[in-house]
Amino acid sequence: MTTSSLPSLPHHIAMVASPAISHILPSVELIKELVARGHRVTYATHESMADTIKPTGAELVPVPTVLPVEDRQWPDDPIAGMRIFLDDAIQALPHLHAFYDADPADLYLYDIGGYAVRALAEKQQRPFVQLSPTFVAWEGYAEEVGAQVEQLPGYDGYLSTFTSWLKEAGATTREPGAFAGAPERALALIPRAMQPNAELVDEQVVTFVGPCFALDSAEAWTRPVDAEHVLLVSFGSAYTGDVDFFRSCIEAYAALPGWHVVMSIGTQLDPADLGDLPGNVEVHHWLPQRAVLAQAGGFVTHAGMGGSSEGLMAGVPMVAVPQAVDQFMNADRLVELGVARRIDAEDVTADALRAALLELLDDPDRVARSAQLRADALAEGGTRRAADLIEGMLAG
Repeated sequence: MTTSSLPSLPHHIAMVASPAISHILPSVELIKELVARGHRVTYATHESMADTIKPTGAELVPVPTVLPVEDRQWPDDPIAGMRIFLDDAIQALPHLHAFYDADPADLYLYDIGGYAVRALAEKQQRPFVQLSPTFVAWEGYAEEVGAQVEQLPGYDGYLSTFTSWLKEAGATTREPGAFAGAPERALALIPRAMQPNAELVDEQVVTFVGPCFALDSAEAWTRPVDAEHVLLVSFGSAYTGDVDFFRSCIEAYAALPGWHVVMSIGTQLDPADLGDLPGNVEVHHWLPQRAVLAQAGGFVTHAGMGGSSEGLMAGVPMVAVPQAVDQFMNADRLVELGVARRIDAEDVTADALRAALLELLDDPDRVARSAQLRADALAEGGTRRAADLIEGMLAG
C-alpha cells in the first residue's frame, strides 16, 4: 500500500488478540493512546474481554473462541497447546472476514496467538504488525527450540493441518514455521533486558519499546501504617489453584518482623481455604498489582512476562516460581540479571521461599542493578514510542 492510498485521519487500525488476559493487558494502554490520537480502532476478540476493551475507546468486534477463557483449563501437552491456538484461528478467520472484508483496516495489529489476522491481512494485501507480549524469536531459535518441538508426538498432524489451512486461507506465507515464527515486523512490549539472546534479534524487524504501562495510573492500594516492608505474592490469573503454595508463603513470610504480606489468589480459591490468617497478611481475589509493587520490598511471582516486567519496572527483588510455558526462561533471565532467585514448583517450602528473599535483600549490589534496569526500561519509550512507530508505519 502506498502512502497516497492511505486515507487521512482517522486511520482505521484493527487489533486482534487471543482472549487471554495475559495477551490483552500488555497492549491496552497502547490501544487507548491510538484512540486518543484520533484513530478509529476496532478490537476483535471474544466478548468476555469487553470490560477490558471498552475503557480504551476501541470498538469491540466480537469473535467466538475455542480457547478455555472461562475455566482456564489450558492443555499441559505442548502440541495440544499449539493446536488449540491453531484451531482458534481456523474458526475465527471467517468471522474476521465477515467484518473486515467490508471494512478493511489500514493497519492490522495482532498478538502472538493471532494467526487468523495475519492470514486475513496477507490475503487483503494490507500491512500488519505483531505486538509481542513476550520474548521474540532470535537467529537460531528454530534450531534451538523449534527442532525440539518437531520431535514431540502429534507434531506431524499439527503441521499438516496448519499447512492446509494456510493454503485454504489465501495466505501468501505458506510455510507454517515462517508464518508462526519470526514476524515480518514486531513491537516487543517487554524490556529488552528480558529478551533471551537479545544480541541475535534482528532489530530491523523487532523494536523493543518496553512495557506499555500507564505511568500515571489512578489505581491505588493503601499501605497499612505499621508496615515497614511489603511483600506481594501473585501468580497472575491462570496458575492460582495451588492452596499449598499460598500456605507456604504465609508460613515463610508472615513471621518476618516488620513485613506485611499481600496475596492475590485469583478466582480458583476461597480465602477461607488458606485457614486463619495472621494479622499482617491480607488476601484478595484481585488487586491493582502495580500499585502494590510501587510500595513493595519484594515480589513472589510465577515469572509470567507481565509480572516480570512489572517487577523490573518497580525495582523490587523477585522470588520466581515458574509454572509453565515461557515462565522458566523468564525466571532464569531474572536470575541472570541479578534481581531474582528461582525456586521450581516441586522444591517450594516455607524455608526455601524465606531464604530466597533474604538472600536477595542481603545482596549489596542488587539495588543498583534494579535501578539501572528500571531506567533502561523507561528509556525504551513505552506507550508513546509504540504509538509513534505505528503512526510512522501508517505514514509510509
